[in-house]
Amino acid sequence: MFSILPLLAGLLMAAASLTPSLIPRDWIMQGVLAGLSMAVGYLVTVFLLALWRALQIPLMPRRIATVVHAVLAIPVLATLVRCVALSDDWQNSIRERMEMPLLEATSTTKTILLAAVVFLGLFVLGRGMQGLFNLLRNRLARYIPAASANVLGLLLAALIVVTVTRDGVVNWALRVADRSYAAAQHLTDPNTPPPDEPWRAGSTASLIDWDLMGKPGRDFVRNGPSAAAISAFTGAPAKEPLRIYVGLAQDKRPEIRAQIALDEMIRVGAFDRKVLVVASPTGTGWMDEASYDALEYMHGGDVATVGVQYSYLQSPLALIFETDAGLVQSNATMQAIYDHWRKLPETQRPRLYLHGISLGAWSSMYAMNPFQMMNQPVSGAFWVGPPFPSELWRQANGARQPSSPYILPEVDEGEVIRYASQFAAPDRSGAAWGRLRILFLQHASDPIVFYNPASLWRAPVWMHEPPAPDVSPRLSFTPIVTQLQLAVDMLVSTSTPSGYGHIYDAEEYIDGWIAVSAPEGWSPEHTARLKAKCGKDGRVGCDNRGG
Repeated sequence: MFSILPLLAGLLMAAASLTPSLIPRDWIMQGVLAGLSMAVGYLVTVFLLALWRALQIPLMPRRIATVVHAVLAIPVLATLVRCVALSDDWQNSIRERMEMPLLEATSTTKTILLAAVVFLGLFVLGRGMQGLFNLLRNRLARYIPAASANVLGLLLAALIVVTVTRDGVVNWALRVADRSYAAAQHLTDPNTPPPDEPWRAGSTASLIDWDLMGKPGRDFVRNGPSAAAISAFTGAPAKEPLRIYVGLAQDKRPEIRAQIALDEMIRVGAFDRKVLVVASPTGTGWMDEASYDALEYMHGGDVATVGVQYSYLQSPLALIFETDAGLVQSNATMQAIYDHWRKLPETQRPRLYLHGISLGAWSSMYAMNPFQMMNQPVSGAFWVGPPFPSELWRQANGARQPSSPYILPEVDEGEVIRYASQFAAPDRSGAAWGRLRILFLQHASDPIVFYNPASLWRAPVWMHEPPAPDVSPRLSFTPIVTQLQLAVDMLVSTSTPSGYGHIYDAEEYIDGWIAVSAPEGWSPEHTARLKAKCGKDGRVGCDNRGG
């Protein structure tokens, strides 16, 4: 049933998949990864053998091949046994660094069983695809030469599989996901009535429909700190922070949603504030309140923040299936606001910042046009967990000093662009900022940032550097397998504790906003108090009940 050489190659790749990567894997994810790696190894070897035969290169006699297979099986099985024995230690080497519970003793057995089930399922699926190819090839061979029948049969089989998968299964799953995420938005929720204050977005005086704002927007608008809470913290008079949010359901056209956001900003006096933030949400429309709470405390509430939703899907799905949605929306929003902002007298303009987290960071970067802003630049940008396709981030990395690490580059003297992590503060160099301040906050253990498509055949640059404190020192590169590992890492990138992987901590936001926005009269004592108030959890905002 199984071909020996492909099976050995599959077992070798399954063994390699047990090595650690950026994110710790539980037995379920490890079992799926090992089974998938084994199936890929089997498939690749079958393809290479088929190519070998197609080129009519002589094969080894059966007896010699049997001996060769037996000899190869010894190191392969020895490697597999060694990797299985060390798999828990490898995973725990990351868990310890991320302060996560260690794996249970039974996890290895469950991993092996699940990997076998996954491999067998994929093997059966592959056999079905091969059967489809054979059926088409044999039918075509009745009317055309065998060689042509083979080629055409392969193309037709591939076309059928792609069509059924992409236009059938994938589109169906996407429609189901879109409907379920849209339902999760609770577009109409009687338990959360519109705010009474006319200056709040979604009120009866607002241009934005409260019921169409969605749960992420309503949470963002309602949950910020009040002027009283900010004043109690700072000991000085404070303003009520302004938060403007336009839901995806408000209008199907991104440029109209952007115009509504601008009109609402003008209505509530957002351009009269000291600090104005154009924020891009994540895929579902979520805005991490920990970041905005911190900024509002720093500037005495004299802050206006605007966000416009562009998707209902989780960020990984939005990235794949609605790639342009966030880019188009962020660009339309920023263009409308920037055009209005630059027409204001320079002495009356608020300081304008761009901000985004994860997929929001990517779309926010896309909206920053350095050529348009060269004469009248914004004050800065704070981008957190920038996804690997982000062009501006990649350009900045390309300009790094060769002596600086890839995970924390140094660009020129750090006057314009800086990088920070949970272990490296933005102002650690002590150098002075320039007029424009751009900060990238990224974890070395964040696969959303450091995934590399080229890891299919070569090790990423960061793998050649000493590991960061949150990266396992036992991490190694294996062609194909490392690509699969990093892909799985992206799927589980938010399964880590706050401050690791793709979960950014409130304390990191605080350090970032201090560096980028330079709050007046701010002291290290203020920083310590704010960090104590916000707590160590990047998923929620600060304690806004008082000082």
